Amino acid sequence: METTHFESLYPADSRFEEIEKILSFFKSGNSCQVISLRGVGRSNVLRILAYNHSVRKLHLGENQKWFHFVMMNFAEIKKRPLADSTKYIFLEILESLSARKMNEEHKSVKELFDQGLKSGDEMVIFQGLKKTIDYLCLEKELSLILLFDRFEEYVGVLEPVFFDHLRVLRDRAKYRFSCVFPLNRPLEDTVGTEIISSFYEFLVGNLVYLTLGDEKIREFRLSYLKKTTGKSVDKKVLDEVTKITGGLGKLWLVSIESCLNSNETMKQSNNLLGFLMNQNRVRAVLDEIWSSLSPYEQGLLASSDQRLASSSELAHLEKVGLIKDGKITVPLLEAFAKDQIETKSQDIVFDEQANEIRKGEIIISEGLTSSEFKLLKFMAQNSGKILERDEIINAVWADLSSTAGVSEQALDQLIFRVRKKIEENPNQPQHIQTVKGRGFKFNP
Repeated sequence: METTHFESLYPADSRFEEIEKILSFFKSGNSCQVISLRGVGRSNVLRILAYNHSVRKLHLGENQKWFHFVMMNFAEIKKRPLADSTKYIFLEILESLSARKMNEEHKSVKELFDQGLKSGDEMVIFQGLKKTIDYLCLEKELSLILLFDRFEEYVGVLEPVFFDHLRVLRDRAKYRFSCVFPLNRPLEDTVGTEIISSFYEFLVGNLVYLTLGDEKIREFRLSYLKKTTGKSVDKKVLDEVTKITGGLGKLWLVSIESCLNSNETMKQSNNLLGFLMNQNRVRAVLDEIWSSLSPYEQGLLASSDQRLASSSELAHLEKVGLIKDGKITVPLLEAFAKDQIETKSQDIVFDEQANEIRKGEIIISEGLTSSEFKLLKFMAQNSGKILERDEIINAVWADLSSTAGVSEQALDQLIFRVRKKIEENPNQPQHIQTVKGRGFKFNP
């Protein structure tokens, strides 16, 4: 299983502290969230757990054979309904058993999977998944770990029932069932606690923040590049690249590869930042990181040290390692931020044909939950109008048989979450404005 995946080649002590902490949650029967900036390597960490035998052996010893990791890429079903997520989890468990050559277990689970598909009934399929958990976790005594890679791309269709189902599976397997959610920021900030409430007790406080990079992985990558290209990076250039990228996984790697492809840069590093800022691949990675930040965080990165130091919104940027002692730890991103902030004034509009909400060329609706999307869509369609609370509630919660149970507090929390995702300063909103005594008004 391991030899087909690049991460299986990483040294056994890669991401040692972070993996040790992740595994500690599994051992106590809990789940966890792995939080980092884009490009830091969340997917790498998950693949290391799933495919690197030497890493598991180092952390778990001989007990590693009782831990079964199931890697799944949720970007593949990011706009699919709940029923498809159940089938997808079921299918990936089946595929993982085949890859690990667990023939007996694969045969038994395949029978359950085929029965569910043949029926075409969602309840029967989920019943088969429950029986699979019983079989693997209780009968075979495996600890089943579901690794939900790129889960942030699935939040747009998330509903409470997704976590209700996970709770049902966990209740059957108890301490032998865990999940890992890799995200840009914690689920409670991304989708709100009401969506994850049934599974929240197994997630609350279980956060693992990844550092920007890992020295062992950087050393391995350098040796691998030297082996495959026959080239090596001058130590002075290497040190400078590590400094101006903050060692941030993907950004560091793409920058090193850019240097390897430029003989001139290999000879001198006095203008390395300017050189890298002009490389398309480097800018693409910077844009990926930039677009994952909230408008307010983008403003913080482009502002002065004094504003950074006094900001109450600094905590998340500090936890993901982008800010330390009021300073940006990735000078390359700081330079990119100053360029972006000068040209970023763009309207928020709803594209009816594509059913998307955009800010300029950026599709912001991909980072919204279903309720957040309905709220912002309704407001964008009624731009400039004063919208009363009742009509907003009726529009957002229209699927309910009755909106009588939807409190004003629930609406306020929803609006606050959307403001955090679209406003340059959620405490001084420009797009969603409160009209005292009347409701809210949306300005593009």
